[in-house]
Amino acid sequence: MIDIRAHRDWRRLLRWLPLVLIPVLLLASTYPDQYRVPPHYWLLAMTAGVVFLAGARWPLAVSIVLSALAVPMLRTDAWGVSGLVPYLGAVALVDVVARTHRWAIVAVATAGWAAAVALGRVGLHDNSIGRASTLVEAAAYVGLPLLLGLYLRGQRDLAENLRIRGEEAQARTRLDERAALARELHDVVAHHMASIILRISVAGHVVREADPRMVTVLDDVRGTAAAALADIRRLLAALRDPALGTVALVDTEAIVTEVDAALTRARAAGFAVVAEVDTDLGGLDAISRLTLLRLVQESLTNVMKHADRDVPVRFRIVRREGGIVIEVVNGGREATAPPGHGIVGMRERAELAGGTLTVGRSTEHDGSWTVRAWLPDSARGVELS
Repeated sequence: MIDIRAHRDWRRLLRWLPLVLIPVLLLASTYPDQYRVPPHYWLLAMTAGVVFLAGARWPLAVSIVLSALAVPMLRTDAWGVSGLVPYLGAVALVDVVARTHRWAIVAVATAGWAAAVALGRVGLHDNSIGRASTLVEAAAYVGLPLLLGLYLRGQRDLAENLRIRGEEAQARTRLDERAALARELHDVVAHHMASIILRISVAGHVVREADPRMVTVLDDVRGTAAAALADIRRLLAALRDPALGTVALVDTEAIVTEVDAALTRARAAGFAVVAEVDTDLGGLDAISRLTLLRLVQESLTNVMKHADRDVPVRFRIVRREGGIVIEVVNGGREATAPPGHGIVGMRERAELAGGTLTVGRSTEHDGSWTVRAWLPDSARGVELS
């Protein structure tokens, strides 16, 4: 595995490298009584090293500044390795080209460095082909950094594509593992559970005349096994269809807290919310608790997106019809486009939990936009398909 933090540390160190190398190059070009690097060259060179540090944040601006600093350095009679310092502008050009796909930025940086090379070298040749030599040098000094930057950008894009493909492969592997787990549960656990329920039912009929207390115990065991089988069925559906979301465990106490938080967000957005929340939600299983929470969050999110803030929002969670009813009534605008993924996902979640969901104008609430969901306390006697 690639250590991204180590990679970033190396890039940070490379930013500081010119500031360390420039004094070394200038000192190496200094010979007592023969040649000394001019003071203004020292100033320009060290300034270029400091400016280069900001290239990670402002690559184009740094490229332009380094190109401008390169002009007087190129026109200075530098001796030895000190003459390499102005070409820090070429490095900045490589950095710009490698970082962006915007050709306007690449063109500006390239033009700036090309102008710097031309202005810095023009008039320095004494032969008759001085101008041609200047153009050849400019083409080489500009073309090579441009090509190198394009190459590095291509390598970066290739690495990004490989990373994305790797993530997609991992996602497909996880989906295959979920499907394999679902098949294993279906073939082993669910079939055994169904067999247990059948045998308990038979035992109940056999001993029904013997002892009523035993019959009561067997009926309770059968009901518990049926509820467990229903939970397994819904877990299998969630494993087979990851688009419905991950199966998470939510405590009953956490549901009330999260519902209050969702109502607080809606009120903070400027909506007047009249809430009626039944805190007795102990009859819901893990899937139903998670479904209730997601339905509440999605409904209130839609309220904040589409509803009229001048119309109070009526929100309630109550026990009714052998289950839990979630109802959100607001002054929302009816959508002219087909339902989005939000409502479709809400309906799928409700059906997965054995409940129902209706969305639309309600005559019961004077034509207000209403989201109404019903979730069972428990799903008993549901056979595994």
